Amino acid sequence: MYEAVARMLSKYECRGLNEYLNALREILQDIALLGLWRGKFFEKAAFYGGTALRLLHGLDRFSEDMDFSLLEPSDRFDLTNYFTFLERETEGFGFDIRIEGIDKAVHTPVQSAFLKADTRNQLLVIETGEEILKAIPKGQILKIKLEVDTDPPPGFATQTRYLLQPVPFSVRAFVLPDLFAGKMHAILCRRWKGRVKGRDWYDLVWYAAQHPELHLSHLEQRMRQTGDWKEDAPLTAERFKELLIHAIHSLDVGQIRKEVEPFLIPGNGYHRILEYWNDGIMPACRQTGVLKKMGKWIIGKISLDREVNKWIIAFKTNTPIFHHSIIPCVRQYGT
Repeated sequence: MYEAVARMLSKYECRGLNEYLNALREILQDIALLGLWRGKFFEKAAFYGGTALRLLHGLDRFSEDMDFSLLEPSDRFDLTNYFTFLERETEGFGFDIRIEGIDKAVHTPVQSAFLKADTRNQLLVIETGEEILKAIPKGQILKIKLEVDTDPPPGFATQTRYLLQPVPFSVRAFVLPDLFAGKMHAILCRRWKGRVKGRDWYDLVWYAAQHPELHLSHLEQRMRQTGDWKEDAPLTAERFKELLIHAIHSLDVGQIRKEVEPFLIPGNGYHRILEYWNDGIMPACRQTGVLKKMGKWIIGKISLDREVNKWIIAFKTNTPIFHHSIIPCVRQYGT
């Protein structure tokens, strides 16, 4: 194993197959970012989404895909120009990866590609034990999807963030209030054919507790671009609150828990929070109306349009199940 890869692997406590797969995927994501940096990709684009939040800001869950946005709209951008940099970088650290562009039947401004590799072979690169390898079906493919929005909505800001592994390099990324706006757009407008993406809701609680500043006007621009805000008037804080409360009140919490669990880091305490969500809080919430109050707690933590010093908890409640379950979780685990 390459020394740099060994250092990257050392920060993970891998015991089972899922932990090894998550570690392998994240190592490849870091190396992919390095390859893009060498190709000067970040002179034209910025990193955003859940994986950016994980790699650059310490989100306590793993993430799958890598999302990017051009700094300004362009119909001349070509993601395939960076395939060589990605392949060369991963090969340089001992991995055997191929990059495949995605040809879409319907043209969209989002260009996509997959990093693909034989899962078993790449686990061998990081010296995974034989017992773990036996659980991998022959021919199983590890995939990491890359997407670049070539027609981004306006109104976002970026910053330079630094990663130290596998070698020191820099990444241009959305600032946190605009990352939060992108996450809220996913929560309010993502269409998953009746399903919910538990990772989005997990991230919402993280934002509310850790970085509650939300750029509301950028959220509005995203919603206008996708046809989810058609009013002539701007999106107001009150209307945003109504939309979020409605989304929270219609949640299928069991579905959220099932979807997010494979991405959680073992031993960090968040599994206990999911148990509260599923086994105690949510059933009672639906009966007592506390679910709506929970939504108000989240909203009360969110600061709209960079007024981060003005946010306060929007309500106080003596409801026992909320007081003794939600709030202790927030204080103890930082959610």
